[in-house]
Amino acid sequence: MRIAYVVSRFPDPSETFVLRELNAVERRDGTDVELFVLFPPKDPFVHPEAERWLGRARRASGWQALAGTLWWMGRRPVAMSRALSSVLVGHWRKPERLARALIAFAVGAAHARTMRRLRVEHVHAHFATYPALAAWLAGRLMGVPYSFTAHAHDIYVDQLHLATLVREAKAIAVISEFNRAFLAPYGAGRETPARLVRCGVAPAAYAFRLRALPSEGPVRAICVATLNELKGHSVLLDALASGGSQLDRVQLELVGSGPLEESLRDRVAALGLADRARFHGTRSEDEVANMLDAADLFVLPSVVAGNGRMDGIPVALMEAMATGLPVIASRLSGIPELVRDGETGLLASPGDAADLARALREALDDPGGAARRAAAGRDLIELEFDIERSADEMLELFGVPASRTA
Repeated sequence: MRIAYVVSRFPDPSETFVLRELNAVERRDGTDVELFVLFPPKDPFVHPEAERWLGRARRASGWQALAGTLWWMGRRPVAMSRALSSVLVGHWRKPERLARALIAFAVGAAHARTMRRLRVEHVHAHFATYPALAAWLAGRLMGVPYSFTAHAHDIYVDQLHLATLVREAKAIAVISEFNRAFLAPYGAGRETPARLVRCGVAPAAYAFRLRALPSEGPVRAICVATLNELKGHSVLLDALASGGSQLDRVQLELVGSGPLEESLRDRVAALGLADRARFHGTRSEDEVANMLDAADLFVLPSVVAGNGRMDGIPVALMEAMATGLPVIASRLSGIPELVRDGETGLLASPGDAADLARALREALDDPGGAARRAAAGRDLIELEFDIERSADEMLELFGVPASRTA
């Protein structure tokens, strides 16, 4: 089967989960994978694993988008008119979203023309916004099925056109039971099959080392996340600054870059944490793996951002748990399906620095309990969050016969 993947941007350093899935699906016998991109990348950083796709990722120029739109208008005028009308009706309440949707529509038309030439049999999008719109259009124009994976902000922030995208998909992959329930009112599971397909990691790629939190001296905590509002870095800094003999031992490594870096650096200085918090910027997967191996504790205090954005199930948590790190996260969205409070990690109320400090102290006061939760976390990663299992489940969703997934 020839499968077309549609994404917003490629490469994107924060979307390693898409890259892993691409590679795992392509490794399966009987599958050919084509990659289609809607918009130029924002971050010049390229993970080594993404380099092999750089020459294969297809992006359409403005002229190609216009030519593709006109070509399909001539060939499938009724289908194009109805699709365009659906997009206009679905997005008219938010003009800024409508403008971007129309760009995705035109680029999707250009990509559909290329997919037709390549004889693509199934179109899959990651994220239920512009990529799903482009995949939906391509499927309509070519007469092939399409599907999409629903992650987080793509369904939580607003639901423009979502009911149409759900209803007309062959199937939907949801990364959490939380997402399955969220999409149910739009027809997922009733009109359209919704399959739980975890974003995954390769457990074997992470050296598992069960470690005990130091009973005295420095504790090396690490947070791997884009420096934006929804990751909750400011809550973590406030928790560390709240003081106490245990919290004062925590040394924090911040891995990632983003729009809030300058303000977070200012906050570190204002809270008197300059000698305890270090910024490392974006790092490669190998570098992150080495930093995880050297750490004692992983913390990701996700929050609901002012615009409604929030995490789904961050892959950074999966990576940390695969290495054997004790983890502390937020009781938010699908996160408790991975970090099961008291079982595979500890949870705190999102946005609550005092409760996060409580969870940190609980972990530091009971190193044995933290180690037991970490061991259970690795077991859960191997059982439910292995990318090879996820790839097989995606192929089943696409309709690839089981005999071809080996």
